[in-house]
Amino acid sequence: MRILVVNVNTTQSITDAIGRQAAAAASPGTEIVPLTPSFGAESVEGNYESYLAAIAVMEAVRAHPGPYDAVIQAGYGEHGREGLQELLDVPVVDITEAAASTAQFLGRSYSVVTTLDRTVPLIEERLHVAGLSARCASVRASGLAVLDLEQDEQAAVDAIAVQAAHAVEHDRAEVICLGCGGMAGLAERVVERTGVPVVDGVAAAVTVAESLVRMGLRTSKVRTYAFPRPKLIHNWPPAAR
Repeated sequence: MRILVVNVNTTQSITDAIGRQAAAAASPGTEIVPLTPSFGAESVEGNYESYLAAIAVMEAVRAHPGPYDAVIQAGYGEHGREGLQELLDVPVVDITEAAASTAQFLGRSYSVVTTLDRTVPLIEERLHVAGLSARCASVRASGLAVLDLEQDEQAAVDAIAVQAAHAVEHDRAEVICLGCGGMAGLAERVVERTGVPVVDGVAAAVTVAESLVRMGLRTSKVRTYAFPRPKLIHNWPPAAR
């Protein structure tokens, strides 16, 4: 089995960390192929960057020669999953949805701990669109920028654990989801500080993707995610101008 794991930003070190976490979660015989988009922001922390990332991720996947059995979009709360599902018939798994759906098997309610406060509405909207918001107790911001996660790992764990503890105590969350692909690998240390299950979206997405492939399931092409209709797209890609 071969799974593409696509970072939504252009920071290679984050792609590397996501790839390591995905490989650690993968079953024997599953090959993880990490991809970094060729254009876009160094970190995705707002709507403009998220929409730009959606195009960049789709283009990265389109440019990959394959073959592959599934694709994971490794951005929390980002746009673009629906476009990938139109382009592909293999399973497409978004880490936001994989984490939230997994959390619901582990407790009655879950909370997400993410990076900056400005990303909270994006995550809330994606959970609503995916039909996963009913059991979401809260989405909390750690106050860390995405790139801060790499600068001081212990400080990152501390900030995430503080908000996770507040979610458990004040929001009545029973499970915590790490709300950023750049938080890959921090789950066990947050568990130690909170005493509740902590779901890493990258690991959850790999497990979901593997299960779909093993079951022989593919993206439906009946209506919503039918392949794009053939048509002329003017001046794309921009480099061709």
